[in-house]
Formats: sequence, C-alpha cells, structure tokens
Amino acid sequence: MRANADILKQSVALALADDWDGAHRIAQDYSDPIANWIHAVLHKIEGDVWNSKYWYARTNGKHYEDFQDTMAELQDIQKSLAN
Repeated sequence: MRANADILKQSVALALADDWDGAHRIAQDYSDPIANWIHAVLHKIEGDVWNSKYWYARTNGKHYEDFQDTMAELQDIQKSLAN
C-alpha cells in the first residue's frame, strides 16, 4: 500500500460525506496520480470543468468523461486505495 493511501482514503470519505472543502484541502497537498484523480473529481463536483480536466490530465490515464456519476467515481477511487 502506498504511504499516503490512508490520508487519501480520508479525502475520499470526506467527499462522499459532502465535505468538499475538507476533501479538497487533503487532495491538494499531494501530487501522485490518485491524489490528482481525487482532485479532478472534486472540481468536477464543483462544476469547474476546465480545472477538473487539468487534474485528470495529471492522473496517468483517467478522463473527465470516464464517469457521469461522481459518487460512483469516488467509490472507484476508494476501491483502488484499498488494494
């Protein structure tokens, strides 16, 4: 498991609980592909398409269009952090 997985799990949990600000404060402090994916989804939730697509470009293969449902996407991130 990656060293920052636990803190990123916390960010996802906050996002799933509708604490956008708390989740964002955590995600913005990390720059690995999973943190960037979380960051991208948070900006998608916020409605900031340009910023969201910027962060998706930093995820190594994830795209804005991959998920229509942001909650399902966050759950997918959660699963990837469990591995």
